[in-house]
Amino acid sequence: MQLFQPFEMERMMSRFEQEVEYNLSESGAHPVLLRELVDRENGYLQDLLDTDLNYPHTNGIPQLRQNIARLYPGGTPENVLVTVGAIEANYLVMRTLLAPGDEIVVMLPNYMQIWGLGKNHGLALKTFHLREETGWAPDLAELESVVTAHTRLIAVCNPNNPTGRVLSGAEMQAIIDIADRAGSWILADEVYAGAERLTDEETPTFYGRYDKVLATGSLSKAYGLPGLRIGWVVAPAGIVDEIWARHEYTTISATMLSNRLAALALSPEVRPWLVRRTRSYIRRGYPVLQSWLDRHPGTFSLRPPDAGAIAFIRYRLAINSTRLAERLALEKGVLIMPGDHFGVDRFLRVSFGLPHSYLRPGLARIHDMIEELQVR
Repeated sequence: MQLFQPFEMERMMSRFEQEVEYNLSESGAHPVLLRELVDRENGYLQDLLDTDLNYPHTNGIPQLRQNIARLYPGGTPENVLVTVGAIEANYLVMRTLLAPGDEIVVMLPNYMQIWGLGKNHGLALKTFHLREETGWAPDLAELESVVTAHTRLIAVCNPNNPTGRVLSGAEMQAIIDIADRAGSWILADEVYAGAERLTDEETPTFYGRYDKVLATGSLSKAYGLPGLRIGWVVAPAGIVDEIWARHEYTTISATMLSNRLAALALSPEVRPWLVRRTRSYIRRGYPVLQSWLDRHPGTFSLRPPDAGAIAFIRYRLAINSTRLAERLALEKGVLIMPGDHFGVDRFLRVSFGLPHSYLRPGLARIHDMIEELQVR
């Protein structure tokens, strides 16, 4: 069998997320009820019940692509391909633009899909880092040093998973300038845009700032709709058509119902409500997490996230992060994500965009494990 790099984080989530009592591993806000969504527009449920359960447009129904295009400066429906989650969008971008041996540069820490695909598809993989000591700012000198004339693609995640760091305008421009000098594409995973904790100003997109950008997004994080499994890529129309051709080898299309519900969610009437709802969960949940961390002086430290419903917490315990996460799942019924799964040990990624009645007892279970480890 061919050597294969598993997607370690998703493997752990697949194994445990339906088995634990408290799932603090999810990186989006508490999910929306179907009733909440369809009730936002009078008569929509009846209209939905009359939907023909056929294939939709394989690149996404026109209304949905139009609603996505509105989120990107200069974007049109022809710049949009709808996919089964952003994970398919990222996969298809990689399979379209890159061949074995091509050089890519990946931001770390990060959602490790692109890194794993690089390993599995024989790419020449390089990394550059966000630095904890500078508040998770990107090490732009390192990026400049590793990008060469052979670099085909630079992969970034903004807002970042797992740190919640949002790049400044100057940092975005510096990354673009480095890519431009090398003639590289930028793959910008922007699934947390709209989930800002400290501001109502939405994180700007890389799209429209440079002509070789592919921006991916989804309904899973900033919208509380992970079960719809709707994602997208926005890119130059010719590249979108190439990616679409590969989409026909994978999923062909997302479902008709998901397309219809996603079009409603991203409509100008409903999208603002979803963003406000997500931000409300994030802003009410974070003080609960911070208060809990404050009760463990010397054990934890955190650079507060700018965006997202997750915190990337450094811990000071004599145990590997994957081992700690596995013990929490098996012994305490709580799932969190280990720093190992983002390329950095001695960190934990913990969700906080959840109802207090769920978040507090989950954190209490983690406290119990910490006490046991410290006694030993």
